[in-house]
Amino acid sequence: MGLTNLNSTHLSSAKITATQDAIAALEAALAEITINLSPEDRKRYGSINEQNKLFVNKVYDYNQSQPNLSSPEVDWEEFNRDHSSRRNMEAMISRLESLITRMTNAKILHDYDNYQASLVDYAFTAYKTGSSAPGFEDKYKDLKQFFVKNSTSTAPPTPPEEKK
Repeated sequence: MGLTNLNSTHLSSAKITATQDAIAALEAALAEITINLSPEDRKRYGSINEQNKLFVNKVYDYNQSQPNLSSPEVDWEEFNRDHSSRRNMEAMISRLESLITRMTNAKILHDYDNYQASLVDYAFTAYKTGSSAPGFEDKYKDLKQFFVKNSTSTAPPTPPEEKK
């Protein structure tokens, strides 16, 4: 028998509520700065690659260490606020992406556990259908639709009366 219950750690109702409240608070705290760009805008403005980030950081470093070499046409106070915001957002995004990855991993294990248990239940249903136990034939027919036989997939168990 395969591995089952790969993730048997579950959030309590209180923790789910606390998490939902924290997400709502985060959304509220960031509402004034979050912007929904169109795909075209994202393509137009999102062209700063890693090389260009290094360039921006080098200009920032020069402005911080030798401001007399900086262009007077640039609003350096705004430049510094943008730079600080970008740095802070990048750090927050990194933390959130890490959290999302860990949550996705936990969800994957719950999905796997559910699927394996469902296969066990389907096999039991097929067995009970073969023994003419009441109610199982309809359940079997309803579940059978999820297992279309083809040459590349593994077919689910077939009740004894349907074997050829």
